Amino acid sequence: MRETRAGDRLRSAAAGLSAAVVGVGVAELVAAIVEPAASPFAVIGGGLIDLAPAWAKDTAIALFGTGDKIALITGIALVLAVVAAGAGLLELRRSGLGATILGGLGALAVVAAMIRPGAGPFAWLPGIVAGVVAVIALRLLIRRLRPIAGIRPDGVDRRRFLVWTAGAAAVGVATLIVGNVARGATRSIDAVRSALQLPKAASAAPPVPTGAELDIPGLAPVVTPNTEFYRIDTALIVPRIDPADWSLRIHGMVDREVVISWDELLALPMQEADVTLACVSNTVGGDLIGNARWLGYPVRELLARAGVSADADMVLSTSADGFTASTPLEALTDDRDALFAIGMNGEPLPMEHGFPVRMVVPGLYGYVSATKWVTQLEVTRFDRATAYWTTRGWSDHGPIKLQSRIDVPRGGGSVEPGETVIAGMAWQQHVGVDGVEVRIDGGDWQRAELADAISTDTWVQWRLPWTAQSGRHTLECRAIGADGKTQTDQPAAPAPDGAQGWHRVEVSVA
Repeated sequence: MRETRAGDRLRSAAAGLSAAVVGVGVAELVAAIVEPAASPFAVIGGGLIDLAPAWAKDTAIALFGTGDKIALITGIALVLAVVAAGAGLLELRRSGLGATILGGLGALAVVAAMIRPGAGPFAWLPGIVAGVVAVIALRLLIRRLRPIAGIRPDGVDRRRFLVWTAGAAAVGVATLIVGNVARGATRSIDAVRSALQLPKAASAAPPVPTGAELDIPGLAPVVTPNTEFYRIDTALIVPRIDPADWSLRIHGMVDREVVISWDELLALPMQEADVTLACVSNTVGGDLIGNARWLGYPVRELLARAGVSADADMVLSTSADGFTASTPLEALTDDRDALFAIGMNGEPLPMEHGFPVRMVVPGLYGYVSATKWVTQLEVTRFDRATAYWTTRGWSDHGPIKLQSRIDVPRGGGSVEPGETVIAGMAWQQHVGVDGVEVRIDGGDWQRAELADAISTDTWVQWRLPWTAQSGRHTLECRAIGADGKTQTDQPAAPAPDGAQGWHRVEVSVA
């Protein structure tokens, strides 16, 4: 076997990369047509999310925040590029070896698609297409790269080979673009959502108090716009559910199984509630939290219709994408505003936030309560069932911890000397906040002014006037709950049941 020169190695690596691009591109087009959820990127990425330990999830969110899914897809693409280039190199040295690797990647996509919850009848097809097309493209390109028998390596038409590899890559990119366009063209669900008229609330929430918003630049608004509301979930491709096809099934430890359709849900008397949601991955001072006015139907009413067993203590909710959450039964049957929400801040739920129906439960972190795209509720027990994140080591109850943060001034920033303000947010949903205290440079705690709270289920703004003097300063805050308890100073990471500790920022006064 002759030694390949550096130029041939580069060309073979390019052949592998081009073959992978065309394989993935055609597969994504096929997925867009037959089953968007079976996209190779989506199923492999989803599998990685499912397999990731809690520390990896926390690290990804800490590094990339709500851009964690984009980071994952980028990472998958980079790994695929490296593997594909290596497959091209191996295929040049030994026929069939690189093709086997690319075929194996296609098989991996098939397996990942088939084991995903809710896999459709054609879930296997995009992975098969990816593997077959990539293998054929690689074999053809490498065959043209190998010198023709009896002709020296210099006889390879490098320019023509460059056209072939570039052409294959261009076909892959083009089909990828067409696939995305095709997926967008079939998104009639957007039109359905846009045309949807939300029913009027039978029980309307009172207006937001005029004193709830302090109007301090840099301070988070008391009501979070939908476009700015944080999004943390496990779905790489957002489920797109036609309300006409949606239904909710309540089963398990109940007297009777209940199945309710979209039209039946809309016909029920709707209720409005202002509720702040928070992610368990939110670090002290973090922004994975938001407040909205939700429109929906009380969960307790449908559970009462089903007739819950006295021995049950948990409800396992399931999303259309297979995600599950374990919610304490008490939190869904007491007097709190736990809703099957269909509206958010006066409009139908955004796709990314669970359209057509999601759960909203005050007082619990989202991973045990805020199931998006919800389709099933199984009434059960904690000693009989586990949920997506509890199987990965997270706490199974997830009550919200008393927290506060400083928004103004920003940590690491600077302010002018003189009269200014320290301001932030505080929360403990379903308990409420009675006060916030601020400490400057380790001095005495000073009571901040609280804005008017919308309800005990929402966060509240606070502020403290400050005469800033030149130098470096450390600002700390702690909240006092409506139950009289003070926010703990003992630090804890988000896992397994939420971060805790005082928020502390360093600022300069120039």
